[in-house]
Amino acid sequence: MRILPLHTELSSFLAKRGLTEKFMKKKELFEANLRHPGLNMELLEPKHLRLWSFRIDRKYRAVFFFRNRREIEVIDVNNHYR
Repeated sequence: MRILPLHTELSSFLAKRGLTEKFMKKKELFEANLRHPGLNMELLEPKHLRLWSFRIDRKYRAVFFFRNRREIEVIDVNNHYR
């Protein structure tokens, strides 16, 4: 499984909050084993949209969708508790 390169705005968002290194670690975990328990992957509501998320840290999550069987695209990084 491969994560497509992030959009410039998402990269800036991560950099401003000091999350770039954490995101890269989670990206490596995801690409090695998308079922790794440290990712806390979950299917978001409403489920018919097929949007998923994985944990970057305790506060932030990356929202993504599966483009095909080998690639995902991260479409948002947000504060999980807002």
